[in-house]
Amino acid sequence: MRRPPGNGETASKGIGGWGLWGRHEPRRLGCAGPDRCGQALLQIGINMMALPGGRHLDSIPMSGQRLHLMQVDSVQRWMEDLKLMTECECMCVLQAKPISLEEDAQGDLILAGGPGPGDPLQLLLKRGWVISTELRRIGQKLAQDRWARVHSMSVRLTCHARSMIEKLLMEKCSELSAVTERCLQVENEHVLKSMKACVSETLSTLGQHFGQLLELALTREVQALVRKIDASDNIYTTESTTGNLFSLTQEGAPLCRIIAKEGGVVALFKVCRQDSFRCLYPQALRTLASICCVEEGVHQLEKVDGVLCLADILTDDSHSEATRAEAAAVVAQVTSPHLPFTQHLSSFLESMEEIVTALVKLCQEASSGEVFLLASAALANITFFDTMACEMLLQLNAIRVLLEACSDKQRVDTPYTRDQIVTILANMSVLEQCASDIIQENGVQLILGMLSEKPRSGTPAEVAACERVQQKAAVTLARLSRDPDVAREAVRLSCMSRLIELCRSPSERNSSDAVLVACLAALRRLAGVCPEGLQDSDFQQLVQPRLVDSFLLCSNMEESFV
Repeated sequence: MRRPPGNGETASKGIGGWGLWGRHEPRRLGCAGPDRCGQALLQIGINMMALPGGRHLDSIPMSGQRLHLMQVDSVQRWMEDLKLMTECECMCVLQAKPISLEEDAQGDLILAGGPGPGDPLQLLLKRGWVISTELRRIGQKLAQDRWARVHSMSVRLTCHARSMIEKLLMEKCSELSAVTERCLQVENEHVLKSMKACVSETLSTLGQHFGQLLELALTREVQALVRKIDASDNIYTTESTTGNLFSLTQEGAPLCRIIAKEGGVVALFKVCRQDSFRCLYPQALRTLASICCVEEGVHQLEKVDGVLCLADILTDDSHSEATRAEAAAVVAQVTSPHLPFTQHLSSFLESMEEIVTALVKLCQEASSGEVFLLASAALANITFFDTMACEMLLQLNAIRVLLEACSDKQRVDTPYTRDQIVTILANMSVLEQCASDIIQENGVQLILGMLSEKPRSGTPAEVAACERVQQKAAVTLARLSRDPDVAREAVRLSCMSRLIELCRSPSERNSSDAVLVACLAALRRLAGVCPEGLQDSDFQQLVQPRLVDSFLLCSNMEESFV
């Protein structure tokens, strides 16, 4: 096998420890200048004279008679035949000649004339040697501050790595086809069982190589889109490219991670900071909300002061409602209690008061259910993020804003929205001052209505949302019932009978254990204030036993028990 042009001694010390190349020095032709190249070509010509029709001149001295040798007929015949011939050694000499304009530049590493398909290991080693040598050369150029060479060699390194991955993928596909074909010819079950493990291993390796290739291809596409967004000053180009990037975010978390790592968050916030792109803010913010479902996206957002940018957009009334709603969606995403990494977003606390104030205002002025949903979802998540948020909401009369919205079908029209509202109320109910505001705004009546939340479509998502509404309504009632005034109001409105119904009838709570536990807790709290509102059987089964015993009794009840 011919070794690629290069220095064998230094290559053996390259990155990756490809010492194999230092121990074996294959024969090759090299030339350091025109003189050596001319000598090599002349030597080839002399060797050619040994062919039929030529004269053997091995014993002729090279120094004094060189001019005379070039005048013989056989040499001229060789010169004419050379136009029609391809000589491997000659091609090797030409490939070894550097073509770079830099005096110190070495020739590009190429993979021509490699081993055949029956020698995949040698091909892999050869490619590995090329990549490790490229890495060493890049390190040398970096030490010399030769930035132009570092970049060009880095691009070439990427091409080598990409070809290596693709080659491995094709080889593994061929290997899989070959081994499965052999399986068709084997009838012995014991042998087939052993071959099954081989197929499984090959399949696993193939999946890994395919994953690497797919990630590499997707990364290239994402890089192109991000560069286009970052460099564009044309509104139509930016709109189209941002739309393509948003489509990629809908394919799942792996793509969102790639987008975040390749600078997608930085490029999108750059768009959101340019007044000339104001009409594109909603689209850019919607894409940002999708990217921030992964940890890398949130980290990038914090690095570019993204929270401050979101606060500026939310507090600026000159922005459209759609823009502020999409900014609220990003806030909801980065404060999600379901994502553990969002709890470390320290920069959010600095702008939290401004953001909470703007979100309450957006809820109050929302012109549609979608806008209200995004704003209330952001508020709900913020109440999990920091306890101070509940105190801020209390001072901003958020309870009145939220409860008034419940009677507005244009703003609150789905169980998803009511889920956000009751989440805020449940978290605020830990504050003692919250009880008086709830009574004043007829909140107990609304909470009772949430205990009767029913799905309209019957889809799994909507059913789950109704269960959450019932559960959180019961939790809110239990917490608020610490105040005797709230407890008496709840008894007056027959909340106890609804709680008993939810406990005893699995269909009323969609057989949800979470709803059952919350209703038992609320019922016991109310029974402590008004025990006369319960029948003896309800008291003995739902209040008097331990909570776990009452839970087991109700969770095993059949519908006919009621």
